[in-house]
Amino acid sequence: MEFTAATIAGFLKGEIEGNPDIKVNTIAKIEEGQIGALSFLANPKYEHYIYETKSSVVLVNKSFVPAAKIDATLIRVENSYEAFASLLRLVDQARPRKKGIHPTAIIEATAKVGSDVFIGPYAYIGENCVVGDGCSIYPQVYIGDNTKIGNNCTINPGVKIYHDCLLGEGCIIHAGTVLGSDGFGFAPQSESEFMKIPQLGNVILEDHVEIGANVTIWQPRLEFQDPQKLEKIVCLADK
Repeated sequence: MEFTAATIAGFLKGEIEGNPDIKVNTIAKIEEGQIGALSFLANPKYEHYIYETKSSVVLVNKSFVPAAKIDATLIRVENSYEAFASLLRLVDQARPRKKGIHPTAIIEATAKVGSDVFIGPYAYIGENCVVGDGCSIYPQVYIGDNTKIGNNCTINPGVKIYHDCLLGEGCIIHAGTVLGSDGFGFAPQSESEFMKIPQLGNVILEDHVEIGANVTIWQPRLEFQDPQKLEKIVCLADK
C-alpha cells in the first residue's frame, strides 16, 4: 500500500513542509528510517535522529522547531504520536478480511453463527454456542458449550474458551489464550489427601476487551454453605 505525503496530511489535517508528492509504502522507527518509509518524532530525546534519518516522511508536532536542516518531508500535526497511531489503525483496517466457514471447521447443530463471519480450519464450536455477526474465529480455536460471543470479535489461532463463557462485542483474544479453565481449588481431607473443589463459575468479558497471547483466566470457584441451595446463576440474558 502506497500513500503520498499530501494524502497522509489530508487524512491527519496536517501541514506539509517539503515535497507533497513524495510516496511512502512502509513504516520505520526514525532511527532506522529508509527511503519510502514513514516515521514520527514525539519524544525530544530522539530529535537528533530527524537530522540524519533516511525516512521520506516524518510526522512532527506543530510546536517542533528544527535546529538544523532536515531532508525528509515533514507533516506537522497537533500530536504526532496520536497521528501515527491513527495511520496504523487506518492501514490495519484496510487489510483484506477473511470470510466464510472452512470445510474442516466443526460447528455443532445447536450452535448459532451470525452473518459475515470467518471460521478457520479445524475450529470447533460447541453445543448451544452463539457467535455474533462479523466475528473472526481463526484456525484451531475451541469454543466450549453454551459460550456466547458478541458481534465483531476476533479469536486468534489456538485460543481455548471453556463452556459457559460470555464475551461482549468487539473483543480481541490473542493466540494461545485460555479462558474459563479451572482455578486451583482443593479441600484437605487428611494430611495426604485432597478433594478437588468443582469450579462452577465462568468468565465474562465486557465490550471491547483485548487479551494478549498465552494468557490464562480461570473461572471463579463458587462456594455455598449449604450445597442444597445451589442455584443456576444466569450471568447474561440471551440477546
